[in-house]
Amino acid sequence: MRFSMGATFNFTSWVLYLLPKNGEPLAPRSEATEALFLLNRRRERGKELSLDEEFGGRDLAGSAVGESIVEGASADCKGPVSHLRAGSSASQTPSREDDKGSDLFVGEGTDECWMDFDGARMRYLRSGSGPPLILLHGLMGYSFSWRFAMPALAPFRTCYAPDLLGAGFSDRPKIDHSMRATALRVVKFADNLGLESFDLLGTSRGGAVAMCAAAECLAKGHPSLRSLILVAPVNPYSKHGRRLAPFCGSRLGSGLARAILERMPFLYPYIHGRLYGDRAKILPGTLAGYTAPLAIPGLFEHALSIVSTWTADLRELETLLTKLSSLPTLLMWGTKDPAVYYSSMERLGRYFPGAEKVAFAGVGHLPYEECADEFNRALISFLNR
Repeated sequence: MRFSMGATFNFTSWVLYLLPKNGEPLAPRSEATEALFLLNRRRERGKELSLDEEFGGRDLAGSAVGESIVEGASADCKGPVSHLRAGSSASQTPSREDDKGSDLFVGEGTDECWMDFDGARMRYLRSGSGPPLILLHGLMGYSFSWRFAMPALAPFRTCYAPDLLGAGFSDRPKIDHSMRATALRVVKFADNLGLESFDLLGTSRGGAVAMCAAAECLAKGHPSLRSLILVAPVNPYSKHGRRLAPFCGSRLGSGLARAILERMPFLYPYIHGRLYGDRAKILPGTLAGYTAPLAIPGLFEHALSIVSTWTADLRELETLLTKLSSLPTLLMWGTKDPAVYYSSMERLGRYFPGAEKVAFAGVGHLPYEECADEFNRALISFLNR
C-alpha cells in the first residue's frame, strides 16, 4: 500500500516550526532537519514512498531536533545542538532547553550533539546521568535504534549514542569503514569526550566493532573499559552472511544490491520485518525512522563499503577474541535471530568464560525494540552490579 510520509511524520507542526512570520522556510539547522526538509519537499511535490501501512500512522516519540550548530573550533553551545571539535570536553555539551520543534528523532531529555573527525561531522545523542555508556548501532542502523533503551538507562548511565560516520545523519565521508578503522574512531570518540572509563554496548555489526574497540582499549590502557555488552554481535561463528556479505561487497554484488535497494523500496517492510521474531511487535513509525536517513545520499555506498571488508574483518576479530576474556561481559540474543544465529552465542561465549548470558525466547535480531522492557531490565541489572 502506498501513502505519503505525511501519514507517519507530523509535518504540519514541523513546517510551522520552520516557517518564520514572512512565510519563507528557514534554512535547515542540521543534517537531521535537512533530511526532514527534503522529505517534506518531496511530499509537497506529490512524491510518495512505498511503505507498508502497518509501519506508519503516528509520530515518533521524542522532543525537538535542536536549534543551532556552532561552527568552528569553539565548543561553546547555543542551544540543544552542539558542534564539538575533536578534543572538546563532554562537560561543554549543552543541556536541553524548552523547544517546540519537530518531535522526531531526539527523545525527551536527550541532547543532539556533533563532533568533528578530520573535517567530517559525526552526530551523536547524549542523555542521562552517571557513569558513561557508549551505544553502537548495527549495519544500516543509527542512534534511532536506542530510542527505547536511552530513557530507561537515563537514571543509571550517561548514554552516548553515535551515528557512526557514514550512517544515520552523520556525514558520509569516503574513508576506511573496516571494523578496525571504525573501532579506532570509537576509541577516539571516547577520548574526545574526555572519558576516563566507560561501558561499551554494541549490536550486530556494532558488536564486532565493540569487541575490536575493547581490544584496543585493553592494549593501550586508556580509556579504561568497565564492561562489554554484546547484543547479537556479528562474529566468526554464525554461518549466515559469510557468503552473502562478501558477494554484496564485490563489484557485481554491489551493483545488484544497489539496484534492488534503490529501485524496489517496497522491499523495505519485508526486509525489516524479517529481523523480528514477531512482526506484530513492530511499532508504528519504526520503518519510517529507519528509512529517514536515506534523504542524505551515500548510505548504500557506506553499507557496501562495510561488507567489502567483511571476510577480512571476521578473520581479524577471531584473533582478537582471546584478548577479551578478562572483561566483565554480557551476551544478549534473540532465539529466533535470522541475521546472526543464536547458536553462535555458545561458541563465542567460550572466549568470555565469566560472561552473563541472556536469551530472549522467540525474539529476533532487535531485542532492544521487540522486547524493550525485558531487554532494558536485563541490561540495567547487569550494569548495576
